[in-house]
Amino acid sequence: MNRKEYLRHIDETIEKGRFKDNWDSLSNYRIPEWYRNAKFGIFIHWGVYAVPAFRNEWYSRNMYIQGSPEYEHHIMTYGNHKDFGYKDFIPMFTAEKFNPDEWADIFKQAGARYVIPVAEHHDGFQMYQSKLSKFNAHEMGPKRDVLGELGRAVNLQGMELGASSHRVEHWFFMGHGKEFDSDIKEPLSCGDFYWPAMPERDHQDLFSTPIPSQEFLEDWLLRTCEIVDRYRPRIIYFDWWIHHSSVKPYLKKFAAYYYNRAEEWGREVVINYKHDAFMFGCAVVDIERGKFADVKPYFWQTDTSVARNSWCYTPNNVYKTAKELICDLIDIVSKNGCMLLNVGPKADGTIPEQDKAILLEIGEWLKINGEAIYDTSIWRVSAEGPTKTQEGQFTDGKGGEYTAEDIRFTIKGSYLYAAVLQYPEDGIVKIQALANKNAASLPHFHGIVKDISILGFDEAPSWERKENALVIKTQNVSSDKPVVFKIDID
Repeated sequence: MNRKEYLRHIDETIEKGRFKDNWDSLSNYRIPEWYRNAKFGIFIHWGVYAVPAFRNEWYSRNMYIQGSPEYEHHIMTYGNHKDFGYKDFIPMFTAEKFNPDEWADIFKQAGARYVIPVAEHHDGFQMYQSKLSKFNAHEMGPKRDVLGELGRAVNLQGMELGASSHRVEHWFFMGHGKEFDSDIKEPLSCGDFYWPAMPERDHQDLFSTPIPSQEFLEDWLLRTCEIVDRYRPRIIYFDWWIHHSSVKPYLKKFAAYYYNRAEEWGREVVINYKHDAFMFGCAVVDIERGKFADVKPYFWQTDTSVARNSWCYTPNNVYKTAKELICDLIDIVSKNGCMLLNVGPKADGTIPEQDKAILLEIGEWLKINGEAIYDTSIWRVSAEGPTKTQEGQFTDGKGGEYTAEDIRFTIKGSYLYAAVLQYPEDGIVKIQALANKNAASLPHFHGIVKDISILGFDEAPSWERKENALVIKTQNVSSDKPVVFKIDID
């Protein structure tokens, strides 16, 4: 690839397009309805790190930190770093059982509307065909265009393809390997697998030094635009380090290029970001492994995983339950968000049985209750009940326990959906938001409740609006997962 020509093409696309590389122009972006309505997507962390499959997907960094569990494990299992480094896992990453159609079928059965594979993780190995580096899955390891093959399979199932780029973190990710006698040595140049392997300071510091060089940032821009042009993903997801001060000019340039290219194609697209990497309103904010406590007037996303301890496959993954994830999905959607749920395939290309079982269990629930999730909007009240949501990122380490009083609301057309997160054994549900208070007390709902049904159950419940609650009684309804009432209102 002629890098200078591609950079010139990016500038020319921005110059002639509606979106310019500044926040004033990018603030004209609008979130597409297809994404607002989708509500549920699948994230995939799969790469070379699935070969060692030890602790988590940061193995490529941590194995070079002297004294770390990964460092000790690596020496005991593979030998000294100078003789066997991270690059030596690439030939072992053969993905001989990778079947994109099988993956897409599982994701479809899970009820997902979009799929976002990690196109390049912090380790710098591209899971797609690239003209910018030979260290990609098309030329090495699997020798397959993983992103392209999966994209075609996903689209055939009616789902949208996204792509996740964690490339910018590669600036410092392999830097510890220069601190001792390992296989990471100078000279390193653009296009090398380990390049640039710079010293790691505080990677939460917006102004940490050494700041990424112009060469690295241009390479980042080219790689990300190459994904856009080759695969036309509907979503681009970025991990946290794009909020570094040095990246901002290139980030704005990428957004303008992506939005303009999407308009050329007649496609509406989305960018996911964390923290304040983007000016508010120019893309969709994402919270990693966490949620908002209350409903928001803006649309947002949670990214989380089926495993608590890792994004990639390891034999020691600690799994959440399908019920916990279903409750999270309901809670997020009621607060104007969507959920991106991660799975971590094995190095051979198979999805672990427990990951698959969780996805299919979620899908079974959505087959019955999906109308309360997809294409819905927020109601004037999102939630009621005693259980409070802990707000912020990395708050999903321990699953919450809900009560029969914890209810979440969504609305679509003339129907209000009330999801009871823990169905009571006595079959009596009290919805305070639908209490029949007099008008002077400003109730949440002062309209008419015409009828109530239960998704997935034939029983017609008895109900009565009292001054303190709408009381619903059932005789034979029982479930270990949330139960949804479909309430016809006027």
